[in-house]
Order: sequence, then C-alpha cells, then structure tokens
Amino acid sequence: MAARTQANRSASGGADDSRWAAGAPQVGMAFACYRDTVSALQQDPVEGAPAGGVPADVDDQATEAELRARLKVVTKERNRLRAQLAQDEPLRPFQIELLKLQHHLEMERIPMMVLFEGRDASGKGGTIRRMTRFMNEKRYRVVALGKPTDTQKSQWYFQRYVPHFPAGGEVVLFDRSWYNRALVEPVLGFCTKREHRDFLKGVVGFEKDLVRQGTVLVKLYFSVDKEVQQARFERRKTDPLRQWKLSEVDMQAQEYWDDFTTMKHRMLERTSTDQSPWTIVRSNSKPKARLNAMKVILNAINYADRDKSLDFKPDPKIVISGADELARMDEERDRLGRAPG
Repeated sequence: MAARTQANRSASGGADDSRWAAGAPQVGMAFACYRDTVSALQQDPVEGAPAGGVPADVDDQATEAELRARLKVVTKERNRLRAQLAQDEPLRPFQIELLKLQHHLEMERIPMMVLFEGRDASGKGGTIRRMTRFMNEKRYRVVALGKPTDTQKSQWYFQRYVPHFPAGGEVVLFDRSWYNRALVEPVLGFCTKREHRDFLKGVVGFEKDLVRQGTVLVKLYFSVDKEVQQARFERRKTDPLRQWKLSEVDMQAQEYWDDFTTMKHRMLERTSTDQSPWTIVRSNSKPKARLNAMKVILNAINYADRDKSLDFKPDPKIVISGADELARMDEERDRLGRAPG
C-alpha cells in the first residue's frame, strides 16, 4: 500500500510545491520579480544606503514598501493554493478510480450521462472540474448550454440536448440539464405553467427510454443552505477571479428562495423513479460534496479493477436519496409551516 501511494505521488508530479508551481505560474512569477528586484538593490546600493544594501532615499524606500506589499499578496495566494491542494488530496485515489471507470466504459462501449443540478453557488462546477482533472479528455465532454435560440424554443424541448448525448464509451457531464424546465424556468417565468406540467409528464418516459437502451444515467442535486449561498455570492462580488460566475439569475436566487424550494420538491416528487432516481448531495462543505459525489458516480456501475482498499460508501450525512429528501422536506414543512431548502 505504501509503495502504491508513493508511486501515485511520483506519477502526479512529486511534492505539493511542484504541483502548486505548475498550477499557479503567475504566483511563481511574482516571487521571481520580488527576488530579482531585491537582489538588484542589494548588488547595486545607492550612496547612503544602510547596511544590507537597502537604499535609504525616499523613492527606494517606497519601492521596498511596494515590493513588501506585493509579497504579502502573493504569499496569501500561495497559502490559499497550498490549502486547496491539501483539501483536494483525499480525492486522488477516487480520481484514479474514475480513470478505471472511464476505461471500463470505453471497453464495454457503454454511454454514461451525469446530470449536475442544484441552486446557484451549490458547487456543481467545482465538482465537475475535480472529477475531470485527470480523465481522458477524448472520452468525456462537459455540456453547459446557454439560453435557447428562437429556433430551439419552437422545437421539441429535449431536441437541443440530444446532439450532446454520449456515444458508447463516452461520459457526458451536464452542468445543468433539461431540468432547467423543472427549476429555473418556472420560477423566473421563462416557461409557461403548461410547458412546466408537460415537462414533468414527459421527462420520466424520456429517461426511461435512455436507460432501457443502455445509457447509465446519474442525477445529482447539490443542496446548499440559504446562508451559505449568500456567503458564496458575497465572495463572488469581491473576488475578481470569481466575478464572472455572478449572473443576473444569481442575484434573484435569494429573493426567490422559497419558490425554488417549491419547484425542487415538485421535481423530486415527480421525476425521481426506480429507473432514474435523484441523489441529493449536501454541499455546504465543498470538499465533502466533491468526494461523495465521486463515490456516487463510481457506484453507478460495476467496473473492473476496483481498488478494494478504498471506502466507496458515501457519507449518509452528505448523500441521501431523493425519496429521503422529500420525506425530510415534508416533515420540516409540517413543523415549520414551510419547506426548507
């Protein structure tokens, strides 16, 4: 076991610092800039500089202060990246298992689809990125469709999704799917009540045919608390690297929280079946959600060479069935007078 762990570390590129440097060249460049600038000041001190080569005049002191400020920012970013690497370390054995799963699907010519649904800022995209980090990019696709065109609006609702379906041996991950019509569209008025009802009637048969014809279909709903969602939105507002994630729909998510809850309940009640059940992933903790979502996907099919030393059982505090989530929501509604998220 120790030898295998060491081999995995070697295959991944060595120590944390090496992986961090490879993943964040801009941080390394900032460090290099600081080092080279300080080195230049030390090698070519100006007249009147104190011991150690740091210039004494005002301009040079300002330069030093600026460099120290930059170093503080870069150090903070480095520590954040290192913390993220440590956070992702438990995922590595399961990322290896995902490669085995992918190989098995390819050898057996089995198509697989994974639907990632949930409220905004519930962690869908981050989970997808970590799932696919080491996968064979020739055999998987991530699909995140934008708003339908006028032509698509006039077509059969599922038609724009079908061209993205997997062939045998492929994995397709939908970052939001046809279930937009069960959640976002009815809440924000993007579909009529009749269109919503027709979808709920038709989707069960649609998915039943997919499964009957051999597609492995996994439906994940990422569930986040209202307060956690709000905190993540606030971070998006202030973090330049995350501001692109903040959309007009996001800004309405808190306002329409109860409406989204109602649609979630209706969706689970009408579309979680024996052939294509919903699995709920509690995502207040992103690391736990990512790990357990991977386990759910790995358990969807009995692939070859599974590592028997790993614990593939999802945490029951993180992963629950759609039926259990419905029962919980009904119980909370009776107790509080409204359904929770």
